Amino acid sequence: MGGALCLILLILYTGGFFTTGKIAPGKTAAELPHPKSVYQDLKAEIQSWPDIYEAVGTVRPTTEAQVEAQVRGRILKVQVRTGDRVKEGQLLASLADQEYRARVGQARHQLDSARAAQSLSATEYGRLQRLAKVGAAPKSELDRAKEADQRARAATLRAEESLEEAKIALGYTMIKAPDAGQIVKRLVDPGDLALPGRPLFILQTGAAMQLEALVREGLINMVKLGQELLVSIPAMQKTMPGKIVEIAPAADPQTRAFLVKVHIPGDQGVYSGMFGRLLIPVGKSRVIVVPGSAVFRVGQLEMVLVKTKEGYERTHVTTGRQRKGMVEILSGLSGKETLGQGPDHE
Repeated sequence: MGGALCLILLILYTGGFFTTGKIAPGKTAAELPHPKSVYQDLKAEIQSWPDIYEAVGTVRPTTEAQVEAQVRGRILKVQVRTGDRVKEGQLLASLADQEYRARVGQARHQLDSARAAQSLSATEYGRLQRLAKVGAAPKSELDRAKEADQRARAATLRAEESLEEAKIALGYTMIKAPDAGQIVKRLVDPGDLALPGRPLFILQTGAAMQLEALVREGLINMVKLGQELLVSIPAMQKTMPGKIVEIAPAADPQTRAFLVKVHIPGDQGVYSGMFGRLLIPVGKSRVIVVPGSAVFRVGQLEMVLVKTKEGYERTHVTTGRQRKGMVEILSGLSGKETLGQGPDHE
């Protein structure tokens, strides 16, 4: 009899008959209801939000110049570094100029010879003109002298032009800034060979920036010149207004996308080369949203407090976009719940 009673008492104790405060089946300690009066009530809602297509791109200066060499030559000195601000006409680099100085000297000698020849031909032509007036010189001889004088004058003009060209080429050995701005890239060092058409420096000549984004061909009709859209710069966690200033007339056959340039005001603090997104509204959809203060984290999980009859219960959710203090809920809620303000916002 005593053994049977002990067995019954053991079964009741194991089943929790003598213990209070146990967690109900199906709930973990993290899911226990919270007291009703602890939190401020918030509402989950269903709202109409715009659907956004994000066209990725790169921030670049609105005005950017490539400084190139006009003549071939070995670079002797580079006067600037990346980040330096320069004035219009400021010396950036210099090339070896011995060859071009020699060309100038040669052109001067040729000009001197041409002028001397012109002086002789002009003197001879003048002499024959005076003789011809008194009938002492045949017309054929006068014509030959006239032709020789004209050839000498033409040779002098060519020599003058050659000298001017040689001087210009010598001037090109001094690489100067075409405009005031900032050096954003220095592509050469002393000893490098400068070639015509090869960029030596990238010069940013204005403070204004633009986002150069690729918009896929199926959405190109969604953007127009002059349209104002939002631009997102993830590295700065910043969204700013932008205005479309250029749309490529043809798609890139490799990417099947159009290049769209969006002007960004110069006071936004963005830098050339930053990654950005152009936010293009493509429609609307109904989404479940909650105030941002309702969402909090437990480790890597996003949670909200859902109000129940017993109090507030933690519920795992998946969030999406954020807009005007509201957060999109992709899963976990129906849109009719009453929520408590998250503990992170108390």
